[in-house]
Amino acid sequence: MNERKIVESILFLAEEPLPAARIGEVLERPTADVEELVATLAASYVEEDRGFELRQTAGGWRLYTTEDCAPWLERFVRGQTIGRLTGPSLEVLAIVAYRQPVSRSEIADIRGVDSDGVVKTLVQRGLLEESGRENGPGNPALFSVTDDFLERLGLPSLEELPPLSSFLPDTETVEDMESRLSPGV
Repeated sequence: MNERKIVESILFLAEEPLPAARIGEVLERPTADVEELVATLAASYVEEDRGFELRQTAGGWRLYTTEDCAPWLERFVRGQTIGRLTGPSLEVLAIVAYRQPVSRSEIADIRGVDSDGVVKTLVQRGLLEESGRENGPGNPALFSVTDDFLERLGLPSLEELPPLSSFLPDTETVEDMESRLSPGV
């Protein structure tokens, strides 16, 4: 049987990104051969201008729709309920992604507001997971982002997150903000 056909079928069926090693187990082929096959598949989809692409993300390979099809896909799914993340949820995800592993109390300290409910919701949605315990009073849980988080962002790893410094204001902006907050100084 054609290995390309088998790999495509496996990727369509998979519910999460598949490492080449796992595909290799199924094909009974070395991981290096599978990596080459999957890379060839990915390149062929681009060359053929397909409506989907094969990307490496969250430690494995996964099929995605192409960006240029987005307007039609949006029309297709319009009317369906899509669970959007709230502002507080996005804040907590950003804190955890950049500072993990992190406890609920550290998240609350950074945000300045209790975040237990948001953390619980993000755990239920599979975007955060308990990744250990802190060595301290009560041994509080530590949280990290999940592979599902990486997958939804299309990132192969946390190292691909943009540098945090790119989101911070420059010195001039901070000074201007401070001058507006300090009347008569």
